[in-house]
Formats: sequence, structure tokens, C-alpha cells
Amino acid sequence: MRRYGKHTDEDDIRTRPNRKGNRPRTHIRPKHDDAAEGMVLTVDRGRLTCLVDGRTVMAMKARELGRKAAVVGDRVALVGDMSGTKDTLARIVRIEERSSVLRRTADDDDPFERVVVANADQLAIVTALADPEPRPRLIDRCLVAAYDGGLEPLLVMTKSDLAPPDKLLELYGDLDIPYVVTSREELENGDAAERVREQLDGKVTAFVGHSGVGKTTLVNALVPQDRRRITGHVNAVTGRGRHTTTSALALPLSDDGGWVIDTPGVRSFGLAHIDPFRVINAFPDLEPGTVNCPRGCSHDEPDCALDEWVAEGHADPARLYSLRRLLRTRDRKEGD
Repeated sequence: MRRYGKHTDEDDIRTRPNRKGNRPRTHIRPKHDDAAEGMVLTVDRGRLTCLVDGRTVMAMKARELGRKAAVVGDRVALVGDMSGTKDTLARIVRIEERSSVLRRTADDDDPFERVVVANADQLAIVTALADPEPRPRLIDRCLVAAYDGGLEPLLVMTKSDLAPPDKLLELYGDLDIPYVVTSREELENGDAAERVREQLDGKVTAFVGHSGVGKTTLVNALVPQDRRRITGHVNAVTGRGRHTTTSALALPLSDDGGWVIDTPGVRSFGLAHIDPFRVINAFPDLEPGTVNCPRGCSHDEPDCALDEWVAEGHADPARLYSLRRLLRTRDRKEGD
């Protein structure tokens, strides 16, 4: 077998012929500096609808992105045919850095994390005051996911004509969460939509709630020019609604430049992915008191320095109670 010396000539190197006649593969990927910027509006079986320069473009993820998936709200870079005409397809070659992420798992034992929405400014948690009954544990879980993902929470209570909001407001009053109370009559005449729209001005807002609370009805009232789905009914036996929204969809508000992202109704909101040490970041009045906490303190144990911090008058005891209630949410089921 011939061995090449130190000073081999170019003709001495044998190369295998390329039978296909094309260029050999390379690991150097193009930078796509001329790629267009877009926003993902919805995802359906591998096809992504994006907004590019005011028009909707159908696209698919480029192979070079590997397992990285784009979700509704993502800012992406696209190349290819971006005319938006029928039967055309562009490629998403880059997913830009996300400013916030709403994530959930199917349940608390599921290690698989699902990104629901990216780059939302706030999370509107929609709950009915009756028919079906409110589920505070599910609300708590949504709050934890919002605080962990960098979203500001907004509580939207529907069907106030069936039950008063006082009990629920008392439960969440110490968290200083902005809220809106609506009734069926106000949804029909447009008053409720106007009050909710004031909270959405210029923001990207993801709507979440379990089935039957009137989430899609509210979204239809906010974006009448693009009604999403027919609305469903609540089962009289189970007290739960039928899913009428099957995929997340971003819809533009007509005047103020904001966006509404309608998400499918949830019946559970797993928090297996949540780092409980990040939840304290949503309580700036309590966070300074953690300086003297023991290493690895969960902020819900006997040696936690927050007890002394609150006893000295630095913060409201009700705020500490609210924090610990949220921290315990991971260990409780929604119906507990």
C-alpha cells in the first residue's frame, strides 16, 4: 500500500469521483443575511403561516434548524418564495431570540416541555365565575408559568351575571394582578370587549383558560373581523366545556397595534419544567429578604429568612402567603 510522503504532489492524491456530478457536501451553512423578517401566526402539521411585510406567507422549517421548532409568536427569518400566493412555500432559516416563553407540560410527571407561545408581553388567564366553576389551582399554575416565562398576568373573569367576583378577587387581591370582570350581556353589546381591549393596547397577549369559560367568545368579540371558531357548550354532568379551539393563532387587534393569541382550552397545566427559584422574581417586595436565606432555600421551609423579613415590617404578610401558595402549586393537582 502506497504511503504518501511529506512533500506529496497534488497529482499523487487519489480522489473518489462524484457519480452524481454535483458539488460535494459542506458543513458551512449560508448566513442568509438577506432573509426577510416575519412573525409566526399559526402552526399546522409542519406548515407555518407567517406575517411578512403585511402579507401571510406559508413556510416550513429548514433542515438546518434541526429539532428546534418555531411556535406562534416567534420572530423568524425566511428565504424563498414570499409572494404569499397559493401553492408557494418559503423556508424558515432562523428563529430569533425570544423575549418571553409560555411553557407547560401535560402533567407534573411528564418531562416533555411544550412551548405554547413565544414573545408575548402578557398572559390573560380567562376563568368563568360559574358554569363551569372557577378552578383556583389551575389559575395558580398559569400564574407560576407566567412569572417563570417573563409574562405579566391579567385575570379576566367571565359570566359575572351568574356569580359575583368577590371571592376570587379576595383570593388574588394581594398579588396586585390587573383584572377585568365581564358578563354575557356585556360581551354581546361590546362593553366587555372595550374594557378588555384597554388592557391589551400595544401588547402581545396570550389567552389561556380551560374549556367552556368563554375564552374564544371573548376573542371573537375582540377581533370581530376574524372570528375564530364556533363556541361550544358546557357539559351539564362534568361541568367542563368542549374544545372549540384546536391550535394557537395570533390575531391582530384592529386599531392599537396589539395582538391576541388564542390558545386551545386546557384541562391541566403541568409545571414539571418550572424552576421554583425563579418564581420569587415576580415578588420584588420580597426578593431582597432572600439574601439571608440558607443555600438552596425553597422559600417555603422553617429556616427561610422571609419570615423574619416580613415580621420586621418590610413586606405584607399576605404577599408571603401568596408566594408560598404559588410555590406549593407544583405539588397539588388543579382540583385540590
